[in-house]
Amino acid sequence: MLFIKRALLGLLAVGTYARLNIFNRLKIEGSEHLHELPDTNVLFVSNHQTYYADVIALYHIFCSVKWGFKDSVRYPVYFMLPRVKSFYVAAEETMKESGFLPKLFSYAGAITVKRSWRAKGQDVQRGADTQAPDKIKKGLEHGWVVNFPQGTTKPYAPIRKGTAHMIKLFRPIVVPVVINGFRRAFDKKGLKFKKRGTTLSVKFKKPLIFDENMTVEEIQAQIAILIEQVPPPGWEMPDASPEA
Repeated sequence: MLFIKRALLGLLAVGTYARLNIFNRLKIEGSEHLHELPDTNVLFVSNHQTYYADVIALYHIFCSVKWGFKDSVRYPVYFMLPRVKSFYVAAEETMKESGFLPKLFSYAGAITVKRSWRAKGQDVQRGADTQAPDKIKKGLEHGWVVNFPQGTTKPYAPIRKGTAHMIKLFRPIVVPVVINGFRRAFDKKGLKFKKRGTTLSVKFKKPLIFDENMTVEEIQAQIAILIEQVPPPGWEMPDASPEA
């Protein structure tokens, strides 16, 4: 129910405002691209650095843009009437974690999917979540959807085919997003500080619609370029703790 979600988002915005504007500094580029977007069928594709802090920042920006502000979340008047028709794709097991905050984040607009390649911190091989396309389609029909196509917070991880299939199937307007600084500022979940005084950056690139004749592999390659996640020469994926 939208009025409940509006209250939850207002509470979330109040509780996290200082993380972006007092303890750290949020630098935004390209938010002018969001002002002319339609209210539905918009897919944001972004690299991913923490479980929750990335989504929090994007929600703040979406709400600020709704009030007509450009490249800024400094004016907390947007708490009063946040943008409610925003959703994000998240791993089901992450959103089922115990505690108040995961539940709050879930109610605030999570589209939960079962990952086919990882479960409970272990690599797995299982069938794709057959309900995921319908869930994401419903989100696109109602508003804007944020997707992290790498499915992990590890840098330069490959783009998952599911995102490319979704783009071919639903033909959304795609807005590439590049974020940085969140990994330095927060822990892996994005709830605890690691280093205050960090510049957090969010850059929105020009919206586009992918050519319907592009293959899944071509879309994957293009997304990696757009969100600046093409591995540099000699890059090797480091062994790391399990990621969501």
